[in-house]
Amino acid sequence: MKKRNREKTEETLLRSAAVLLRRDGFSEFGVNAVAREAGVDKVLIYRYFTDLDGLLAALADHLDLWPSVEELVSESDAIYRARPAAQQVRIVFRNLMKGLRKRPLTLEIMAWELAERNPLTNRLEVERADLARIFTRRYGHTGPSEVDLSAFVVILSASINYLTARMRLMDDFNGMNIGDDQAWQRLESSIDMICDRMLA
Repeated sequence: MKKRNREKTEETLLRSAAVLLRRDGFSEFGVNAVAREAGVDKVLIYRYFTDLDGLLAALADHLDLWPSVEELVSESDAIYRARPAAQQVRIVFRNLMKGLRKRPLTLEIMAWELAERNPLTNRLEVERADLARIFTRRYGHTGPSEVDLSAFVVILSASINYLTARMRLMDDFNGMNIGDDQAWQRLESSIDMICDRMLA
């Protein structure tokens, strides 16, 4: 019975931590806020997770933080590999934008990552780096000899990461309403054009 009660309380705390982050952001996040959200005494966080970092590490194990290779490719390996490099990169970046926009908790963690490091932001960084390695190992993209493909991918990834994370805080960026689906369609079209011109 004690074990079941502990498991239930741990699950409640993890779920409450995720709700709190998604709803209020990292600026309001802390032991007291999580305990209040869960409706339990904060001493249970220390008992079950040691401290706030322990809670965040446990939360990281429960979350789908980053799009998988399969989500980014979104079609069979055979079809994807048969495409020209420009099309492959276009597909990946379109799916990255969609994948991040449907993960509001990830966007909150990305914003947090710019302010401080903790087990949750560390896990996000590891998952991003692991995905890049797996993707490169599996598909090994190449482009025209004059294009530094790694630098090109970093620039576009950083742009998408920044804009999606910013979207959680404010809708406007340089006069574009990035809270609007039509703006993201324009961004997708522009990325398509950049990929076609750089990697043709």
